[in-house]
Amino acid sequence: MSSVTAAEASADLAALLALAQRLTAQAGKPSPRELTRLAGGRNNQVFRVDTEAGPLVLKRYFTDARDTRDRLGAEWSFISHAWSRDVRVVPEPLACDRAEQAGLYSFVEGRKLTAAELAPVHVEAAIDFVLAVNAPPRPALAPGSEACFSLAEHIATVERRVARLATLDSDVPHVAEARQFVATQLQPAWADVKATVLSGAAAEGLGLEAAIPADQVCLSPSDFGFHNALIDDAGKLTFLDFEYAGRDDPAKLASDFFCQPEVPVPLAVHEHFTERLTEGLGLDAASVARCRLLLDAYQVKWTCIILNDFLPLGATRRAFADTGAWAQRCAAQLAKAEAQLGLIGATSD
Repeated sequence: MSSVTAAEASADLAALLALAQRLTAQAGKPSPRELTRLAGGRNNQVFRVDTEAGPLVLKRYFTDARDTRDRLGAEWSFISHAWSRDVRVVPEPLACDRAEQAGLYSFVEGRKLTAAELAPVHVEAAIDFVLAVNAPPRPALAPGSEACFSLAEHIATVERRVARLATLDSDVPHVAEARQFVATQLQPAWADVKATVLSGAAAEGLGLEAAIPADQVCLSPSDFGFHNALIDDAGKLTFLDFEYAGRDDPAKLASDFFCQPEVPVPLAVHEHFTERLTEGLGLDAASVARCRLLLDAYQVKWTCIILNDFLPLGATRRAFADTGAWAQRCAAQLAKAEAQLGLIGATSD
């Protein structure tokens, strides 16, 4: 990657300040005094905007011709809906600029939870949030990223991600080890999991192509888990990052929640999580069966997600977010992928 000159950096900062100025004015907030880049954004650029009335957050969303997802539109619509229902465990949406793919939000004080301190009360708060944003009537938001409305779509989604990993970027560090892992471990594991899902669906009488009824579809935060949450000194959780949110199968929401690797949720509470969703969303027997059948399929999907850095688009997105230490990150991601795949077959008992 080419280095950024001082002149280019200065011009970029000036453009950012101008963008922040427009958005704060649109939101009726004081003018920005300073911008500070915040760490942690993997797909986007996030800045603290200091004003006389306190800090705000400016978020610039990643765009690429090969990735047509409307990240700003998904997040803005989902958070706006939450605020319209008095759900206050998400940042407040203040202003957005669709041409610049940028949004201005309230600043959330807090820190990330660690896996060691994750407690049942936090899981209950996550479920309460999902049920609150799904209180009827539900708005007709767009489908979430990779939304699935049949068992066949779930299988196809994982299949596509596994297939993409058949051709990795030769310029990415540790790509040879990644290729070997994909060929000797990931692909055989997916073949086994897919066969298990198909036989389980047949045993449950679930048609692969049968559309999930509209009343069994939920509003999903997507990429939902404690990796996208902050806890403050009073113990209040605030959930973040809804750029993939939208209508989806509750079974996908549940599977993603338990498969995200950064702050793992114990599988021992999977049954309780499903029970609360069943009661709160009015899930039928087919939806409950999908929650159980698809868990290992999503362990495979998340293994693929972890390996995104080895794909050309993944590298482009990470360069935009500027996470740095590319070789070290790729080695770490490969180790995480191996650990994630090892979770297949774990039960919630």
